[in-house]
Amino acid sequence: MTTRPDLDQIVQDIAGEMLRRPDRGDVARYIPELARVSPDQFGIAVIDADGAVSAAGDCDAPFSIQSVSKAFTLTLALGKVGDRLWKRVGREPSGSPFNSIVQLEREQGVPRNPFINAGAIAVTDVILSGHKPREALGEILRFMRFLADDDAISIDEAVAASEQRTGFRNAALANYMKSFGVIENPVEFTLGVYYHHCAIAMSCRQLAMAARFLAHSGVQPTTGRSVVPPERARRINALMLTCGHYDGSGDFAYRVGLPGKSGVGGGIVAVAPGKASIAVWSPGLDAAGNSHLGRLALEMLVKRTGWSIFGA
Repeated sequence: MTTRPDLDQIVQDIAGEMLRRPDRGDVARYIPELARVSPDQFGIAVIDADGAVSAAGDCDAPFSIQSVSKAFTLTLALGKVGDRLWKRVGREPSGSPFNSIVQLEREQGVPRNPFINAGAIAVTDVILSGHKPREALGEILRFMRFLADDDAISIDEAVAASEQRTGFRNAALANYMKSFGVIENPVEFTLGVYYHHCAIAMSCRQLAMAARFLAHSGVQPTTGRSVVPPERARRINALMLTCGHYDGSGDFAYRVGLPGKSGVGGGIVAVAPGKASIAVWSPGLDAAGNSHLGRLALEMLVKRTGWSIFGA
C-alpha cells in the first residue's frame, strides 16, 4: 500500500474554501451554451495509486470538458501514427492565445503544439483519416468510456451545435492549415469531429478515472491494461506541463507543478505521477482561459500533499 495523506479531509477542506470564495472568474461567453453555466459550482475528485477516491463539491455534475479532451485525442493520434504526428504539429509552448492565427502564418501552417486549437484540429484530422466522421467520433467516445470505465459518458449535442454555429476562428485556422496540406480531410468533417469531442460531458470523478493511465506509466489500473508505453505517457505528461494551459502554462507549472490540461468549460485534469489523478471543475475562467478556482484548488492540493513534481 502507498503512504496516503488524509486526502478525504484535504479534498473536503479545499471544496469548502472554493465554494466560499467570492472571486470566481468569468464563464466562456463566446460559446452561448457555456455562457449559461452558473459560476457558483465547484467540484474536485482525486484518485490515488490504490484506487481510493476522494471527492467533494459538485464532483458528479457533468460538464463540457472542452480542451481537456485534447490530451486524450493526442493519445489516440499517437497510437495511430506514432512520431509521424510531429510532422504536422509541434511540441513547443505557444505564448499566444489558444485560437491565434498569427503563428500559423509565420510557421507555414504547422501549429505550435497539439493543445492550442489549431494543433488539436490537426490531431483530430489524423484520427479522422480513413474513417467517416461518425466513425472517428465513435472511436474517441469509446476510448473515453474505456478509460473512465463508464459507458454512460456522452456528447452534449447542444454544446457541439453552439460551437459549430460560432466557430468562425476555428474554421479560419482549419482552412489556413488546409492550404498548407496539414489538414488532409474535408475541413467541415474535421471541424465537426473536433467540436463534438470538445463537447463530451464528464464529471470530475469520471475525468479523474480516465486520466489514471497518465499517472501510472501508461497503465490503466482499473483494468491492468497498458494504454500507452511508459515513454509515451511520460511525453504526454511533459506536453501537458509545458503546453496544457495555453499561454498560462508557465504560471500553472510555477504555481501547481503538475502536468495538466484545462478547458474553457472550467475543467482541469492533472496528474501526480505515481501518486494520483485529479480533476477539478469550476466554470469561471481567468484571463488565459483556465478555471480560476480550479487552479487555486490544485495549488492548495499540491501544497498540502507535497505532490509537485519539483519537490515539496
